[in-house]
This record gives sequence, C-alpha cells and structure tokens, in this order.
Amino acid sequence: MGERVLIALGGNAMTSPEGSASPEDQRQAVEQAMTHVAALIRAGHEVMLTHGNGPQVGNILLKNQLAAHVLPPVPLDWCVAQTQGTIGVLIMNALERALAPRPARVATVVTRTLVDRDDRAFADPVKPIGQYFAEDDARRFEKLGQSWKRLERGWRRVVASPEPIEILDAAPAIALMEAGYIVVTAGGGGVPVVRAPDGTLEGVEAVIDKDLAAAALARAVRATALVIATDVPGAVAGYGTPAARPIGKVGLGELRLLQAAGHFASGSMGPKVEAALRFVAGGGRRAVITSLEHIGTALEEPAGAIGTILEK
Repeated sequence: MGERVLIALGGNAMTSPEGSASPEDQRQAVEQAMTHVAALIRAGHEVMLTHGNGPQVGNILLKNQLAAHVLPPVPLDWCVAQTQGTIGVLIMNALERALAPRPARVATVVTRTLVDRDDRAFADPVKPIGQYFAEDDARRFEKLGQSWKRLERGWRRVVASPEPIEILDAAPAIALMEAGYIVVTAGGGGVPVVRAPDGTLEGVEAVIDKDLAAAALARAVRATALVIATDVPGAVAGYGTPAARPIGKVGLGELRLLQAAGHFASGSMGPKVEAALRFVAGGGRRAVITSLEHIGTALEEPAGAIGTILEK
C-alpha cells in the first residue's frame, strides 16, 4: 500500500540550473520537477506538496524597492501569499500534464503559519532576503521601517525567522486530500501570522524556514513520510573535508550526534536535517533528504532509495 507523503520542494525546483527565476525558467523548472513527483503518485502514494519561494519573494522585494518612491512597499506576509498563488498555479498545471492521460485533480491552499509574537527572532532579525544594495539605498529603506545589515557583498535586508508553531490551514488541505486532490500548501513556510490579544490573526514581517514548516505540516496532515527535495543527493558528514562521507540510512540517535557535532551548515543542510529529526521523532515513519531527480524512488524498499533516509 502507498504512503501519505509530504514532498518539500527546494528552490532548485522553481529556477533554472543557473538560478534564474524568470517566468519561463520557473515554468520549465516546475514542469521538470513535476515529472519526478508524478512517479511517486503513479507508484500509488498519496502526495501533498510544499515548496520554497526565496527567488520569487526576492523578485517581488526588488520591485518593491525599485518602486518605493512611487508606491509603498508590499508587506512581506503579502509577498509570501502572492508566491503561494503563483507557484501553486505553475505546479497545478505542470502536474496535470505530467500525469496525463490520467485525470488529476490538483488544488492550492493559501496557508497561514502561526508564530509567537514574542519569539526571540523578532528582537534580532538575521535572515537575509532579497538582493544586495548600496548603503544609501539601505538607509532609505530603513526609513520605511526595514532592517538592513552590511554583509560581504554590500547591504542586504534582514528579517526575523521565527519558529513555526502551527500550520493553521492544514484542515482544508486534509479535506481536499481526502476528497482525492493532490494538494499544494504552506508554500514558503506559510504566510507568517501572530495572534492578537482578541484572538484574531495579523500578518508579520518575517520568513519561516520552509523545511521546519514542512515538518510541522507533515505531522499536521498525518503523513507517514516526509521527502525533502534539494540539489544534492543527501546529507554529508564532514562536508568539505577529506573525511567527507554521504549519510545513507541512519537512525535518530546517530543523526542527532552528527548534528550536535556541527556537520550541517545552518544556512543549507542544517534546517533539512532538523526537519527530518522533528518529523520522525514526532511519530513519522521516515524522512528522506534527496536530490530532486531521485524523489520518484525516494520510498523504494529495501535499498532502492537514494539519499539520506532517517528511520526510528
């Protein structure tokens, strides 16, 4: 029997190999990615999709900044919502084509993710987003309430990256899945919202790590497997050293020891490993970190899968 699988697509699934996020490059990249997703669906698995949105939000931010003298910049939570819709439509069209002639019903759910307004990340924004600018531009944007820092190549906007507490719109995603839809949800980690004192919700200027949100989403929709698709075959212990070795099938204890020893960079593999650990420790059957082209065989048994395979 197939599994209920959440596939978390990295940014490489939405851009060209060179990182271009032009409309045509995005369309072609998504078309290619969906051929691999279709393989899992054809194998009998019940699939839900989530995705990153860094390049797409970066494009919107650049438009905001270039037009700031004419129009007020769009809030960051709005940017995430816009990319959920855009990327969702690309995925829906591409997946329907990839599954043809089989009829396919695909839906996108604009999804909010609850964060804590007192999360310490808000006191010290460190997540860089968007492009580099000159100091004069950065100072101008700071007057609009944004935070900017000088990095290696210039000035870049930084925002909070708080912990995801709850995927608030998991219920409609589950309902659609149980009605036979392939669902795209929680793109970009979800639209970040906080709860006001009266219980209502309001958006905040933040970016939620999409891998950590994927772990929360996978638990919420009762997935048995989490597949994190990236641009490398899997996690590596001792990356960049002569002792580097790929991590294949691994248990919770061993992977936690490798994590504690600092083998996974915070800006790349670190969140993926943490997401895999959270999902399996929270009751998931297994988590797989693999390259995009291998997600179609990510759940093969006993040794057909390629990548880092975490099981209890």
